[in-house]
Amino acid sequence: MESYTYLLLLALILLSTKVFGLATEKIHMPQVVGALLAGIILGPSGIGVLESTDFLTKTAEIGVIMLMFTAGIDTDLQEVKQTGKQAFVIACTGVFVPLILCGGLYFLFFSQGASAYDILKAAFVGCVFAATSVSITVETLNEMGKLKTKTGTTLLSAALIDDILGIVVLSILSGLSSGGENPLLVMGKIALFFVFTFAVGFVVQKLFKFISEEHWHSRRVAVWALAFCLIMAYCAEALFGVADITGAYFAGLILCNVTKSRKFVAKKFTVTSYMVFTPVFFASVGMKTNLTTMNTEILVFALLLVVAAVISKIIGCGLGGKLCRMSNHQALVVGIGMVARSEVALMVAQKGIAAGMIDPAILPAIVLSVIASALVTPVLLKLSITRGPELV
Repeated sequence: MESYTYLLLLALILLSTKVFGLATEKIHMPQVVGALLAGIILGPSGIGVLESTDFLTKTAEIGVIMLMFTAGIDTDLQEVKQTGKQAFVIACTGVFVPLILCGGLYFLFFSQGASAYDILKAAFVGCVFAATSVSITVETLNEMGKLKTKTGTTLLSAALIDDILGIVVLSILSGLSSGGENPLLVMGKIALFFVFTFAVGFVVQKLFKFISEEHWHSRRVAVWALAFCLIMAYCAEALFGVADITGAYFAGLILCNVTKSRKFVAKKFTVTSYMVFTPVFFASVGMKTNLTTMNTEILVFALLLVVAAVISKIIGCGLGGKLCRMSNHQALVVGIGMVARSEVALMVAQKGIAAGMIDPAILPAIVLSVIASALVTPVLLKLSITRGPELV
């Protein structure tokens, strides 16, 4: 007789992630934290009701792909152009410092030597903390009336560029981690992926602009966008050895300038994603966060990783701000505003585990750092703004 257990598991995930998400939102924390907690409590670390299955694994993968497409299509390239060089410099230093500091911390704790494989594993951990999540920062700045200042705009643009750079780094690391291939061949395939993306993007963007002139509000446009997203995810992974979420992200970027249908497609994706696929992804990360495997070494590593995750963005983005001739106060605000990590960090961690580059045993440390960064960002941001000169 065919088993229908997957229906019960899916129902439990949807209910628990929503209940815990609403609970964390009540205490001004991201709903992501609640979804993670639901997976931890109902998974092997807690009461053991949820268990990973092939169905949940594939559903979670679709959730990641849809999240990254939404992140891409929500990117405001006009906003990025406004602050241009300043935001790019901040984003570059904001990616480089966490990559070195957090990756270096892992290397000191767990690497057996200095082989290319050990360095690649450390780089993957660093890449987890390269990207940022400014949803909490946006909410805090908006609440304080500082979102539309030059500092606020620069911060948002830097965060967008930061995500793009983080995805590029992930693409390179994913290609190199495939093993058995010449590094030059891997880099060539990655370069070909970006050429392919540019060529396909040029055609598809023109096509969607033509379609959206008359049918921007048609459900067919959203279906075609989803099909394009999945095709790009497949091509990235199967043809070029690049992570599927990279293909999905760039599919979103390609369509972010299709003005008429952009918001409509993003809305449809958000509803579909958050109805089923995204809760399964976050719950699956929580389920894989097995706290029973934590020993003293991993606990110490987790605490130091929290510190490294926070100060690496403050130092990295703050340094970028100073290089762009920001005042000390503006550079500090930008640095703190980039501290929070969320969905992208968890996605990269998931990809690292799937590629065998991140040990599942350290996932609790990564999750703890993501949650801690989300908690401290609004507190530090409010303190830095209120105790300094007026932001411009």
